[in-house]
Amino acid sequence: MDDEDLERVRGVVAAIPSGSVLAYGQVAARAGLPGRARLVGRILAEDGHDLPWHRVLRADGTPAPHLAAEQLARLRAEGVLAEGGRIPMHRYRANH
Repeated sequence: MDDEDLERVRGVVAAIPSGSVLAYGQVAARAGLPGRARLVGRILAEDGHDLPWHRVLRADGTPAPHLAAEQLARLRAEGVLAEGGRIPMHRYRANH
């Protein structure tokens, strides 16, 4: 990972509007890093504390287990509602 990749991923995550979500793979693709979903996760874990990290989920709409309670609570506060512990991605996906 280089600084340019880091900044592109951070820019995509920072641009996800309140009440919307993206999957890790979608963030990677929008940052010009297709197939690098794990890199997005690593960037958020290491350098995402100041970003709306809670708006990035697994492709199936589930949060990471160790973050699930906090992540779902933050999303709920933005009007993003889980169904059975999973966010319906088609309903809340960021469009831009």
